[in-house]
Amino acid sequence: MQIKDLVPWARKDHAPEPKSDDQNPIAGLQREMNHVFESFWTRAGDLDWPWTGGDPKSDVVETEDSVEVSIELPGMEMKDIEVSVTDDMLTVKGEKKVERQEAKKGYYLSERSYGAIYRTIPMPPGVDGEKAEARFKNGVLTIKLPQTPEAQAKVRRVEVQAA
Repeated sequence: MQIKDLVPWARKDHAPEPKSDDQNPIAGLQREMNHVFESFWTRAGDLDWPWTGGDPKSDVVETEDSVEVSIELPGMEMKDIEVSVTDDMLTVKGEKKVERQEAKKGYYLSERSYGAIYRTIPMPPGVDGEKAEARFKNGVLTIKLPQTPEAQAKVRRVEVQAA
């Protein structure tokens, strides 16, 4: 195939017209270009761009006797974090302010960084918020919320049978 075959007005009159978009090379090229751009933005959306606000990465895991929540809070310190629990919600607030100034011979540097998070996570029924524990280590906040004995007793295993 030559480039003149892709340009409709360069075809000779006796050349057959494509019957559908599947046979049209221009339409095929357009589809491929659309796919390239769509897949780029899909992949790029997973990146942690510095100028976009996003929820902090978190995991919620239910164990036999508790619910554990882990939230990544890089760059924050323990004094910057506030955790609260209501009957059905866990709320985590945090604020990070970093300011750095440096003056040396020949240059002056001034940098500022700010970030704030506010995250609410719904809790399953039977979580005992009064006994919640929170730990912060290496930029990860882990909150353990024990389940009440009543909630643990309500769990019933159901046997799966073949149809």
